[in-house]
Amino acid sequence: MESEILELEKKYWQAMEDHDFDTVKKLTRFPCIVAGKNGVQSVDEAAFKNMFESGSNAKIKVLNISNVESQAVSKKSAVIAYHVELGTAYDVQGPSMKCACTSTWTKEDDGWLCALHTEAELAQ
Repeated sequence: MESEILELEKKYWQAMEDHDFDTVKKLTRFPCIVAGKNGVQSVDEAAFKNMFESGSNAKIKVLNISNVESQAVSKKSAVIAYHVELGTAYDVQGPSMKCACTSTWTKEDDGWLCALHTEAELAQ
């Protein structure tokens, strides 16, 4: 199950890179909880779409995912934590940002959905 969850995270990040809202929506349980440098919030689908589209000018590129730790909590839930290194799609040679991320995934009728995601920028 842990490798399946990592593949789902990679698929989610790829959809973010490709600015593919349909895939992101299919992988997200709404309302989802998001925590990061702007605080903590519960986000419904409409608000999530607004957030997603407001970032359309900031094209990200996943450069690396490392230090992965994951755990099946039950047959229908799993958690994952990892480091992600992000650059911009326009300048992969420029400075990158490194974050520690966590996600909680739940298995529902339609498959695995991300119910919680956190990002914390790592100190340089």
